[in-house]
Amino acid sequence: MLLSLVLHMYSMRCVLPAAVLLGSAPTYVLAWGAWRLLSAFLPSRFYQAVDDRLYCIYQSMVLFFFENYTGVQILLYGDLPKNKENIIYLANHQSTVDWIIADILAIRQNALGHVRYVLKDGLKWLPLYGCYFSQHGGIYVKRSAKFNEKEMRNKLQRYMNAGTPMYLVIFPEGTRYNPELTKVISASQTFAAQEGLPVLKHVLTPRVKATHVAFDTMKSYLDAIYDVTVAFEGTMDDKGQRKEAPSMAEFLCKECPKIHIHIDRIDKKDVPEEQVYMRRWLHERFEIKDKLLIEFYDSLDPERRNKFPGKSVNSKLSLKKTLPSLLILSSLTAGMLMTEAGRKLYVKTWIYGTLIGCLWVSIKA
Repeated sequence: MLLSLVLHMYSMRCVLPAAVLLGSAPTYVLAWGAWRLLSAFLPSRFYQAVDDRLYCIYQSMVLFFFENYTGVQILLYGDLPKNKENIIYLANHQSTVDWIIADILAIRQNALGHVRYVLKDGLKWLPLYGCYFSQHGGIYVKRSAKFNEKEMRNKLQRYMNAGTPMYLVIFPEGTRYNPELTKVISASQTFAAQEGLPVLKHVLTPRVKATHVAFDTMKSYLDAIYDVTVAFEGTMDDKGQRKEAPSMAEFLCKECPKIHIHIDRIDKKDVPEEQVYMRRWLHERFEIKDKLLIEFYDSLDPERRNKFPGKSVNSKLSLKKTLPSLLILSSLTAGMLMTEAGRKLYVKTWIYGTLIGCLWVSIKA
């Protein structure tokens, strides 16, 4: 019985973070909505500046749980500039935690509020968040022939015209790499072979459309591209085979001891502009990722496994960066829930905020 209780408590370790993160969503959306109305007649740059600050507060709270609460070690390799820049962030995609990795890097450059994502179209239906991500600068895209290039260009251009800082996160693989989904991996490798491209082992064949549209639209606005390769330690089984990367719940249950993050900063002048050449360039970048991951997972030398080549820096995030945001949002949420009127407003925000948000994104996003 004692063992069962211990196991149950272990499995519940993600409940507190999940409750706080989801529970504070209406509070955050109400604060953002109030500012949206107040800034309706102000220049867009004023709205965007405060929105970025609000977003930074919320995401700092998220990072409290994903860094300070879990105690995960963040090991950085390569070159992460100290100062924030306007960038496109390209990374391999293997976990629902991947969007947090972008936050992990951005907060170390004081650019957390500027993070915006290119997202799969289905995510726009998320309660509250689906609409807000679009308002914050997120871009929902459909795959293949349904990809709306004009819509993406127009949205990026509006943000550039407003002078909005841009930390645009793109996962070119389009879907998560899961070693257990052999059909997805096989289809990706077959496609690469048919196109005369090198077959990749630990990543999927990247798609170029979103990356090309983003770069072509913003090339005069950008400082660089960050090519980011991520590996989660502890994702090898007893037979030495790679297994699925941790989910958000598993991560919050402290099942990932270390994250290894390799950053290559690429100057925009070194990126080809024509789509046909960018396609080859992007695949070459993923070949580099694949080699890094082969070294990480498959090196014959045990001393070289579970690390990327080169020197790493153990980067620890100070509580000063995250705890104030947690206290602010938690206190506001608790205060709202202590009164009957506050509880009614809280519930109505979940219900009507979700319905209005879904209606909005179905028309606009």
